[in-house]
Amino acid sequence: MIRVVVADDHPVVRAGIVGLIALDDGIEVVGEASDGAEAVDLAASLRPDIVLMDLRMPRLTGAEATARIADELSGIRVLVLTTYESDDDILGAIEAGASGYLLKAAPQEEIVAGIRAVAEGHTVLAPSIAATLVTRMRQDAATKPQLSPRELEVLRLVAAGRSNPEIARELFIGESTVKTHLLHAFEKLGVSDRTRAVTLALELGIL
Repeated sequence: MIRVVVADDHPVVRAGIVGLIALDDGIEVVGEASDGAEAVDLAASLRPDIVLMDLRMPRLTGAEATARIADELSGIRVLVLTTYESDDDILGAIEAGASGYLLKAAPQEEIVAGIRAVAEGHTVLAPSIAATLVTRMRQDAATKPQLSPRELEVLRLVAAGRSNPEIARELFIGESTVKTHLLHAFEKLGVSDRTRAVTLALELGIL
């Protein structure tokens, strides 16, 4: 039996979700929350397998409640069930630790299958959500500065604490060439010093 807490601030909508998933013999709704803070409290006290979480709720948003559950209540998975599918909503929920993201307009069988899959440890995304994430990832990749292999090599050595003369000796190139590679990297990254170049490259995941 999969034990579920349903969190949604609209009573009619929440009752509809409860009624929909209660039709499945293998799923038991053990609690209902009307806001994000209550969802966290019920998750802590009832220890369900899954919290079915709306996103836009009072006190704590769904993403904030998801982050709290992920940080404080190991073993409880969160499946977002919402009407919102903007990039920021999706990424916020996934980054907070949600194990899945489905839309309320999905057929009953898709929602039930999603609950079962998340309970088994899988990640579930509605097709439109998966497409949005792929598009966003491609856009992010396209906007990242494209450093050459040698520029990256020089920047890695800078990150390791090497001076320009040390980098020149290690790579068998002239010190002036090291400076040129660094200046090109600075220009591409939009920075003016070594420390910020390394920090930004790490933040962007290119180093």
